[in-house]
Amino acid sequence: MVQSTEITANHAGELRPDLQESLTHSHINPAKLSIFQRIILTTDGTLTEILEAYLFEKINLVKLSEGTVLVTNPVKTLELEVGQEVIERKVLLQGKISRKNWIYAESLIVPDRLDEKYRERLLKSQESIGRLWLQHKVETFKEIVDSSRELAGDLADYFKIKPEDKLLSRTYRAFTDGKPIMMITEKFPEQYFLQDF
Repeated sequence: MVQSTEITANHAGELRPDLQESLTHSHINPAKLSIFQRIILTTDGTLTEILEAYLFEKINLVKLSEGTVLVTNPVKTLELEVGQEVIERKVLLQGKISRKNWIYAESLIVPDRLDEKYRERLLKSQESIGRLWLQHKVETFKEIVDSSRELAGDLADYFKIKPEDKLLSRTYRAFTDGKPIMMITEKFPEQYFLQDF
């Protein structure tokens, strides 16, 4: 079987427009990523389930912080004005056996656009957003709004890497009933997930 390591201009044009724009804007060449890195940055599937399938390991959620705040600047991607309430949440997706932190994620969630039971579970449980979507059968549409390569900085300790090492990330917003309900950014070290099986 022959596997191409280059994405031609024609093939690259077949990506969803939001993905193509995001990767072009961030100067990330999809052809330079491993297959699994490309999946993480471009898929709209539930990342927890995708990680478990790839790593063959149960993934636990570790909450770093979560709280309700008022927006101090308009957030166009979530159609929010100054003074509206949001939930800020920072978590790690960690291997249950390895105890290795695979993903750092931060979310901005609009609580008054969520079903009451889903909102309550989100705040009280140790489940990932994706798992809660599945459990509550929440219909969502996800749109990638950004991808980036950045220095690890303060997040380096979570991954046991150097602050000058690079992270890859994607940011997407999720819609329910045509309204944006949350924006999520997921980050992982560039040196992760290099092996394709």
